[in-house]
Amino acid sequence: MTNFNFKDKYDINDLLQIMTILRAPGGCPWDAEQTHKSIRKDFIEETYEAIEAINKDDKELLRDELGDVLLQVVFHCEIEREQNVFDFSDVTDELCKKLIERHPHAFGEVKVDGTDDVLSNWDEIKRKSKGQKTQGSSMLKVPKELPALMRSQKIQGKAKKAGFDWDDMSGAFEALESEIGELKEAIGTKNADSIEDEFGDVLFSCVNIARFIGVDSEEALTRSNEKFIRRFLEVERLAAERGINMKETPVEELDELWKEAKIILESN
Repeated sequence: MTNFNFKDKYDINDLLQIMTILRAPGGCPWDAEQTHKSIRKDFIEETYEAIEAINKDDKELLRDELGDVLLQVVFHCEIEREQNVFDFSDVTDELCKKLIERHPHAFGEVKVDGTDDVLSNWDEIKRKSKGQKTQGSSMLKVPKELPALMRSQKIQGKAKKAGFDWDDMSGAFEALESEIGELKEAIGTKNADSIEDEFGDVLFSCVNIARFIGVDSEEALTRSNEKFIRRFLEVERLAAERGINMKETPVEELDELWKEAKIILESN
């Protein structure tokens, strides 16, 4: 039996000790075998589950999922501690220093007038600390692993800070219309690479409009996905109720069911 002090309530130090025990000889074979790369997808999954709890406004679920996210942080720290590279205390130390540095209005003499000043200072301090002399160099630091819509919006935001942006949303809409025209032309050529390229430009232009109207493109598409699922399930219900075989029914008739489903759901 491992020498461990069982308690009624544990803290972060207990969690760090548990992780060390699990990775040590005689602990858990699975935990001991893991590497940064082998559990990286778990990190993503746990993060999205925490987001799900937030979306559901489920406090108990959020508490549980935040614990799972914290476990991932501790797990990765333990892997590095074993190699004498860094440990959890190094991570927290660096984070504290970063927060102090990037909040000079809270920990220094800098005066700010609202959130815009805070964000502007944060971005400037971040770029200097990372040696990013231009917004272009900061664009290169936006992780490719981010969801494409989210990454696109971040990249465009950095271009805006460099002054590279439309004066208003009319320019963004004109760009979208232009890109749709180019996509139609590409489809006419039947060149797969060209079609994919132009379709990507259409999506990029849509994100541009999202910025101007104050919409998070990633969140907006997520909501549309859920809305589509709800309406499709209602269409299936109506079709089953009326003995309609959806696979054999003309799309025009299915569209009428879709419109009816939309009315039903909006009235509830």
